[in-house]
Amino acid sequence: MARHFCLSVLREHKDVLPDEIPAELSQDKGIQHKIDLVPGTKYCVTRQWPLPRDQVKAIDDFFESRRQAGQVRESKSPHSAPTFCVKKPQGGWRIVHAYNKLNDATIPAQTPIPRKDVIIDSMAKSTIYSALDLRDGFYQILMRESDIALTAVSTPSGMLWEWLVMPQGLKNALATFNRCVTHLLLSVRDFAPSYFDDVLVHSRAVTRKADVEVHKEHLRKLLGLMRKHKLYANLKMCTFGASEIPILGCLIWKNGVRPDLERVIVISE
Repeated sequence: MARHFCLSVLREHKDVLPDEIPAELSQDKGIQHKIDLVPGTKYCVTRQWPLPRDQVKAIDDFFESRRQAGQVRESKSPHSAPTFCVKKPQGGWRIVHAYNKLNDATIPAQTPIPRKDVIIDSMAKSTIYSALDLRDGFYQILMRESDIALTAVSTPSGMLWEWLVMPQGLKNALATFNRCVTHLLLSVRDFAPSYFDDVLVHSRAVTRKADVEVHKEHLRKLLGLMRKHKLYANLKMCTFGASEIPILGCLIWKNGVRPDLERVIVISE
């Protein structure tokens, strides 16, 4: 949803709001995904199990597209996790890796979690809001070179691949993505704080500038930064130029914070 005064800004940055994330090897964003193993861990191996023919083809097609994008390469790693498929609600298959053994042997990341109260306080007295839903960081963050072999996955057709970018299913992936977004968007934090995969833009009028103009400037700065670092948002899940937005179970508006009644009703039922 977008108010009319935001449309020109969104058109200027439509590449940041694509239907599909470009399949390519990500640039180095300054943050890499690391896998630190519990001391004494040797090999994390789970044997691949057989799958129906249509799922085998879906897996092979998936890895061929990722190979062409430079995101995976053939592996000789002693580690191996199996690959399987989960049916998507809209049809087709989502490719999943069973990294259970690797995750059990991975030391949890000690990354600070954004504080809800601090974010809400920073948005006080603003009059226009936008909320951007960032597309997940899977395949968008490089793996640490020394950990690439740990990501090795097998397929039912007998291939062994390893990931050059952060795949789905790894422990600490959400923490890495949050750290990456915080790092890349640090310069706009005063008006566009991030909370995991949400970026919340808030603006108010300043001397000789209406709140609408300030908000457009804020959006341009944020979207320009996202373009520079190849961060992408899901347009269907974004809100632009609203007088209030739901966040973390609350509604934020110019007079402060109030409960999101729809959420309260759902919980009470």
